[in-house]
Amino acid sequence: MTTAYDAVVLAGGAARRLGGSDKPGVRVGGRTLLDRVLAACPDAGRTVVVGDPRPTVRPVRWTREEPPGGGPLAALDAGVRETEADVLLVLSADLPFLDDATVRRLSAALDDAPEAEVALLTDAEGRDQPLVAAYRSGPLRRELARLGHEHGGLADLPLRGLTRVLRSVRVAAESQASFDCDTWEDIAVARARIREHGTVLDEWITAVKNELGIELDVDTGVLLDLARDAAHGVARPAAPLTTFLVGYAAALAGPEGGPEAVAEAARKAAALAQSWAAEQDEAG
Repeated sequence: MTTAYDAVVLAGGAARRLGGSDKPGVRVGGRTLLDRVLAACPDAGRTVVVGDPRPTVRPVRWTREEPPGGGPLAALDAGVRETEADVLLVLSADLPFLDDATVRRLSAALDDAPEAEVALLTDAEGRDQPLVAAYRSGPLRRELARLGHEHGGLADLPLRGLTRVLRSVRVAAESQASFDCDTWEDIAVARARIREHGTVLDEWITAVKNELGIELDVDTGVLLDLARDAAHGVARPAAPLTTFLVGYAAALAGPEGGPEAVAEAARKAAALAQSWAAEQDEAG
């Protein structure tokens, strides 16, 4: 994001269409829906989650609307009260395909339109998504206060009462960023998309790193090439064992090693596997 921002994630809905299940805790691709949304806004100065506290992939600040279950506008107001940045990223906790690229596009749209008070993501049908949006905090606080005064509170008020009075700029969703999970059918669709061939490896690696508490980014192509060389040049079981040893060697280098340590260990192991293959060719 080009502008410093805080994030407000609404995670306290009743999930009636999911039979009252704990929607933020539902797993898609091995990660909870809430953790997937949190991963899309890693640069937030402060991240506030409106809902019941639970373990999350990174530290957040928890709050709750009053009364609990008072609806999205009341929840938004509770979250905004815990923020301090001039720009607020507002998200629902049921967006399995939201990514940081979409967050950056929303911020850039607000930067490019100084007169705008909110940058709204629009879905494939052109519908505004007020819970996938970047708001200027001043106008947002002003309108929340106005609505609360006019109606004697914000409980059960619709979000459209807020967004229709703010000057807006719209950002068309790319890929599946606006897809949300309201029903078990939506959950099933999201889980199926996660396993599509073009994305399954990235999703799996991200889920494993999340589960193990690893933040290291490595070139997966290097490791896959190494596994191929070990399998073809030595023996098929050598592939997983070799990549494990490469990871272990990189870990011994300590935190200062980083991705470079993985790349160097992979380079050495790949050269060794290729030399084994060459020896076999000579023997043949």
